[in-house]
Amino acid sequence: MDWVAFENDRKFVLEGLRHGEVDYVEHVSEAAEADLFRHLVSRDVLTRLAETYPTPREKEEVPIWLYLASQISLKLHDAAYNAFPYVLRSGGLITALGPNVGRKAVHPDTADVTLACAGFNDKNTNGRQTPCDQDFLRKFARDTNADRLHDWFNREVPRCLRSLKLFDAEGLFLGDASYIFVPDNENYEDSVKLLFDEHNHPVDSKKVDLADKRYQWRRCYKVVSLIHVNRSLDLFLTVAARVVPGNRHECPILYELVDGFVKAVDRGWMKILMVDRGLIDGANIGRLKRDHQVDTVVPLKKNMDAYQDMLGLTRLKDFAWEPYQPPYATRRDQTDRPKHPTLVKRELKRQQTLAKKKGLPPPQPLPQPQTLLGIARGVTSWNDCPVPLTVVINREIDRDGKVDDWILGTTWATFSAGQIRSNYTLRTAIEERHRQYKCFWDLARMPSRKFSLVVCQVLFVLLAYTLLQGHLFLRQRQEMNPRTRRRLLQLLNPTLEVVAVYYQQRFCLLSLGEFATILLELEEEARAKLLPKMKQIRGDVYHLLQNARPP
Repeated sequence: MDWVAFENDRKFVLEGLRHGEVDYVEHVSEAAEADLFRHLVSRDVLTRLAETYPTPREKEEVPIWLYLASQISLKLHDAAYNAFPYVLRSGGLITALGPNVGRKAVHPDTADVTLACAGFNDKNTNGRQTPCDQDFLRKFARDTNADRLHDWFNREVPRCLRSLKLFDAEGLFLGDASYIFVPDNENYEDSVKLLFDEHNHPVDSKKVDLADKRYQWRRCYKVVSLIHVNRSLDLFLTVAARVVPGNRHECPILYELVDGFVKAVDRGWMKILMVDRGLIDGANIGRLKRDHQVDTVVPLKKNMDAYQDMLGLTRLKDFAWEPYQPPYATRRDQTDRPKHPTLVKRELKRQQTLAKKKGLPPPQPLPQPQTLLGIARGVTSWNDCPVPLTVVINREIDRDGKVDDWILGTTWATFSAGQIRSNYTLRTAIEERHRQYKCFWDLARMPSRKFSLVVCQVLFVLLAYTLLQGHLFLRQRQEMNPRTRRRLLQLLNPTLEVVAVYYQQRFCLLSLGEFATILLELEEEARAKLLPKMKQIRGDVYHLLQNARPP
């Protein structure tokens, strides 16, 4: 069976309905998942991704676009392969693909949902409740080569996002790596066992006391990712990723991802790359500036010559400092951020009033933490970097007067100190999104110990998360993007009860009242033509119920 796409053409379908001409009618629950897949189908996202997918099969009996849609649907519902039939019942995939792929019937007494799918080959003599078998999905993922899957993801996903016009004009990108912990089973292919502290940071087993319970041996992989964000942080798109053993260094891998991204979408889309100290590589940072016109922002290590030179400059009498206002604290536990001046003034006035009532001397204003910035341009002390740096020293002064200095370096020559600091502040957002991947999207819940399935789990979770982020952004609901999975899953609940009317490969969605009004206003001739068709559709639905079988 070939894939048949349905176009949303309200005017055409309504004209056919008023003349008593319809192909199929069904009652559906309009949900965000169905809206997501309709969007992916209408923009040919699934088709373009399927055209270049590294299929392990010589013969295509099930369309690859259906495999991709099924994988995305499973990740949205955090479900294993054996739950695929139940995901189709509760989700919006079948609703979005239309009756040529599958039809739903709801039992009038028990409210049980029955699916009927024609499938995509003639090997099944019995009725189907899924368009493809869940075992097909698992075996297809298992047999896909991990390296080819990485290459496909890192090439086609950024091209897809570019075609959807999701790249922000500022070109802000984050690079980072995160550990994925798995059960202590040596059969996890390409996994390694490392020693971690209580904060899940790797430590050298020769430099710590192994009897200390704060240190634990854990089996892990590492995910190196390249992520695109906007300044308001309501868009977070993973444009490239690679799963490697946990003991591999992330530095060369990240810069390979950057090169692959530029090759896939051309120069000009990535303008600023923000990384942490673990990804310091002077030669690659200079190469990105020279070859791709990509400027990097990175914190310098204390043992670097550029760091020591910048500290020396601060001792000069004419060295200029400028104040920097970090974001105000929005929660009580944010002790590192200053409170808004209005709140500080209000609290001081309240304390003075209380002191006056008690006959005590009025309290003095409490000192607030402050940040000072100093900048130096044309720094060439970093011998590994072939281009001059703009270096910014950040002096943090807390309420007790304690001073803490740290330094940022960038290859951008014209940024102000405040712009460099504000840009790098965006990098900390990646930690919250990593927590969402692991805790709310179950990135680390591996369905198998085979490495190809480990890579498939990680990349399709990132793909589903990215496509949902882009979908909500294009639907002008980007305020939902920073939310956790639990909040996003509320969008998957039915939001509108509608009737889907199909006619000549087109469809439209009507409210129950709108559909009833149209039927009541039909001419007698149109009613006569429509009545037998509706009886046939009703008979087909009850035929499905009578022949229902477990998936």
